[in-house]
Amino acid sequence: ATACKAKRTTNSTMVKVWYEPPPYGPRTSLNRPSYGTGNDLGPKWVVRLSKMPPGRVIVPAVCGIVFLASIPLWKQTLPYTLSPEYLAAQRAYMRYHNMNPVWGISSKSGSEDH
Repeated sequence: ATACKAKRTTNSTMVKVWYEPPPYGPRTSLNRPSYGTGNDLGPKWVVRLSKMPPGRVIVPAVCGIVFLASIPLWKQTLPYTLSPEYLAAQRAYMRYHNMNPVWGISSKSGSEDH
């Protein structure tokens, strides 16, 4: 049984390995730049936008969307329930029926003496 055992010779040396994180932080690829896809495919303006910092792209995009969404509201008028005549009639109706207001200076939460 001792004749079958071969003498092991090890020529391996221990090597210290230093870990370096990816240059653009965790979960980033080493084979592409920090912004954009790296392929530079598509129109030039899309490539330029994809390589810009996100804050310089998102803020103007949101402002543009808000501006476009507000265009249909420009020519709208207030509903008839907000006209001065309607509000005066509503106040007179509430006074006539002794209604307690939910909010305002004469409501229970708005008055100082609870």
